[in-house]
Amino acid sequence: MTNEIIDTDVLTDANDRSNYGASNIQVLEGLEAVRKRPAMYIGDVGIKGLHHLIWEVVDNSIDEALAGYCDTIHVTINEDNSITVRDNGRGIPTGLHKTGKSALEVVMTVLHAGGKFDKDTYKVSGGLHGVGVSCVNALSTHLRVEVHRDGKVFEQEYQTGHPMYDVREIGTADDTGTIVRFKPDGSIFTETVYRYETVAGRLRELAFLNKGIRITLTDLREKDENGEPINRSEFLSEGGLIEFVKYLDQSRPSLEGMDPVYMESDKGSTPVQVALVYNMEAGENISSYVNNINTIEGGTHVQGFRTALTRVLKNYADKNAANLPKNAGKVTFDGGDFRKGLTAVISVKVAEPQFEGQTKTKLGNSDVVSAVSQAMSDMLETWLEENPKIAQSIIRKVLISAQARIAAELAYKRIMTDRKDFMSGMGLPGKLADCSDTDPRHCELYLVEGDSAGGSAKQGRNRAFQAILPLRGKILNVEKAMEHKIYENEEIKNIITALGIRLERVGDETVMNLDKLRYHKIIIMTDADVDGSHIRTLILTLFFRHLRLLIEHGYVYIAQPPLYLVKKGKEERYCWTEAQREVAVREIAGAGREENVHVQRYKGLGEMNPEQLWSTTMDPDKRSLKQVTIESAADADHVFSMLMGDDVAPRRDFIERNAKYARIDI
Repeated sequence: MTNEIIDTDVLTDANDRSNYGASNIQVLEGLEAVRKRPAMYIGDVGIKGLHHLIWEVVDNSIDEALAGYCDTIHVTINEDNSITVRDNGRGIPTGLHKTGKSALEVVMTVLHAGGKFDKDTYKVSGGLHGVGVSCVNALSTHLRVEVHRDGKVFEQEYQTGHPMYDVREIGTADDTGTIVRFKPDGSIFTETVYRYETVAGRLRELAFLNKGIRITLTDLREKDENGEPINRSEFLSEGGLIEFVKYLDQSRPSLEGMDPVYMESDKGSTPVQVALVYNMEAGENISSYVNNINTIEGGTHVQGFRTALTRVLKNYADKNAANLPKNAGKVTFDGGDFRKGLTAVISVKVAEPQFEGQTKTKLGNSDVVSAVSQAMSDMLETWLEENPKIAQSIIRKVLISAQARIAAELAYKRIMTDRKDFMSGMGLPGKLADCSDTDPRHCELYLVEGDSAGGSAKQGRNRAFQAILPLRGKILNVEKAMEHKIYENEEIKNIITALGIRLERVGDETVMNLDKLRYHKIIIMTDADVDGSHIRTLILTLFFRHLRLLIEHGYVYIAQPPLYLVKKGKEERYCWTEAQREVAVREIAGAGREENVHVQRYKGLGEMNPEQLWSTTMDPDKRSLKQVTIESAADADHVFSMLMGDDVAPRRDFIERNAKYARIDI
């Protein structure tokens, strides 16, 4: 069995490029294609793709659990930043495959090979492409797999996907399971350091989605004085989605008298599980999963859920109009009104899911819309009839949301009215220093803290493609504000106006239109102190809650200004971390005294002159930008609501847990 990919992206000799023929066609066999085009298989080669390797291996263990053969999974981040995943499933088969090789070697080295294609083995699975663990193997400098099966222990090791020896028996076993340890290839990935919180967030989700499965995470990279790991977590949920919704909504005040509601249907071909609760806030927080895969971009299952929710609640409101306030009849509801203040988790099991890409961020099966919609409609109608008091509270909440939306639309229209001639720039914010290029693909907008830093940025920038918008102080905390207040805030109005985004009506929904977006890089540039961090968090909260499409399209970045300038005589070096500062001081001091090395701590961007700001933070050839992504919408929602909401207790607990990472400015 072979896997080939035809690659025509091969350069011929510079003097003979016109002679393009059969000899220029390159055939990549086996896992060579994965190493040559890794992003085609795991999404990217940055921090997201790095963590995707863990998800691929863990998903195999979860699939064993879904099939009823596994209840414990251990994940370890080793001292050398390699990963070990161990489960107590059946163990990958090691017998002779029809190819003449061990089935274990076939699974680990051949694309599209695995038990996921056999519906008698796995009814549903996340890794339906059959390339998961083989991709991990291809993108690792070293991988070792150990299988406990049939009373024996087998092993095989690989280097960049190539077996080092045949599968061999190394001992006896009284248990079953698979152990995979792999080390990501630093020549492929731009980042190779795993983030504990990212891994913990995904494993926590899996525990909620698969109640009764115990998942542990241990980080061996950092230990206490007794040699014990500082970071260790265990995830086990007996309540499943109910506990998931409680976790997500713990820092929000619930709608009076309402506890999380759980609904489950397995009548059709698509089993549906939903847990939901309404709170007193205005945000919509829907997390969706297909076969345990986090579909952060939603898809047809979310479409079916929203359709059912809108239809059922609207029908209920119409039938019970007599119990609503007298002015309710003058309000026209839209679909979004029924989801304001809603926290929900949707989990469906689809036998043959059609995802958009290997990273599985959006479900495309058209038949799932009607399946979820019908199941959700039946369950919700029954629940409303059985809980009339809470149902009335929900409808009154929807009415308040509709009235707030109408007020917000009026406030937004005032922003549009103030823009006399958008295309000519006459209606743009007065403080905006725009760029001359009009192609948004080339243009960058810096959101800068304060007029002082804004002045330096305006002088140091490249005027052709870099625009500067100084922000005055701290913008409104949108986590606590009514929607119409958001569009009345001067700084937020300036951001929206400068970006060129528009809110439009599509059917009965209000959606964001990015067709007129003026910049494809929106860079948050704040001071490297506590106030700067707070302002950055406020801006990110605005983007996550109300302008999320900008994040999902990859347009939002965070600038990384240096923390220190280390200088001795004419020699100077900028440093972004404390470790870099210590190294720079030692190296610049040389044989001399370190006390003679001058260290300047930059607390504000305004302390740098325009040339320094350009060379360290704004020059595309030298700067370091962090792209803002949403790896887990559920986890991000939980963090924003905890940090920016009204409930103090969860925020205090977070600060106490993370105090050791804090940087204090005195």
